[in-house]
Amino acid sequence: MDTDTCASRRGAHAERDGFWLMSAGGALLGTLGVFVEEAGQAPLTAVWFRCAFGLLALLAWGAATRRLGELRLRGRMLAAALAAGALVVFNWVSFFAAIGWTSIAVATVVVHVQPIWVMLIGAWWWRERISPRQALAVPVALLGLALASGLLDERPGAIGQDYLLGLALCLVGSLTYALVTLLAKAAQGVGSYAFASWQCGVGAVALAWWPWLHGWPAPGPAWGWLMGLGVLHTGLAYVLMYAGMARLPTARIAVLQFVYPLAAVIVDQTVYGRALSALLWAGVLLMGLALWAANRRAAPAGGEAGKIARRQPAASHRSAPESPS
Repeated sequence: MDTDTCASRRGAHAERDGFWLMSAGGALLGTLGVFVEEAGQAPLTAVWFRCAFGLLALLAWGAATRRLGELRLRGRMLAAALAAGALVVFNWVSFFAAIGWTSIAVATVVVHVQPIWVMLIGAWWWRERISPRQALAVPVALLGLALASGLLDERPGAIGQDYLLGLALCLVGSLTYALVTLLAKAAQGVGSYAFASWQCGVGAVALAWWPWLHGWPAPGPAWGWLMGLGVLHTGLAYVLMYAGMARLPTARIAVLQFVYPLAAVIVDQTVYGRALSALLWAGVLLMGLALWAANRRAAPAGGEAGKIARRQPAASHRSAPESPS
């Protein structure tokens, strides 16, 4: 067997493994909303526990893989990591609060409009060119967003003030996470492991006062759900997603990022019986197609997620940093 054939087979095996790893990470993130709801805690409490347990899990993984040295940052790189951490914490708080006012499925789908913000801000701030396909993707994604969020539902009482507040929080959260993605792009000397760890560290420190003032969860199942938010949805999901990204071309990464919202919709329906209507499903489909089309331009250049994967071939996001929630 010649060298080219062996290399081709190794590449095919790597892509197959990457597909399953990233799909597993997205499916795991799709269960995040269940942990938030079952924990039954205030959003700030849930976020603090996610940050604290997530930081412990990431430090343990970094020690096992001898990557703790990547956490030593200075100057602009440290400032970027701290700023990204503050934005991610705000994103998580907004998302967890929105789940309570909308639903797991709707909140997750709406938050995933984030790539459109990245494209528009990049065009405005860095004068990046928007292709005709991307320009068309923006109104299509917004129409899909309106459908998927239920804003076009004409049934009396279908949209209440709390629901609208939840949608607004989702949109603000998606915008803050878009800024995190752009920070990661600007601070290309910072690996995704360092970004994720510093994000959790910032949250653990910044929100430490909250449980002391407002009380700790009662002993029992809530602690297990909260621990899962950090260990599973931050530590393990991080390892799976970036191990998969390191093995995949950017075009496939962009498509597989939709495993997370799709899994969240299925989990919400299976666990809580909250099925999306045909109108909402049409919105999800439109958003998915639009965001996939918007991401296609990144494939030849490598894209942010591809850059991170190449810089850290041993499972190094989002952002992309980790998925928006």
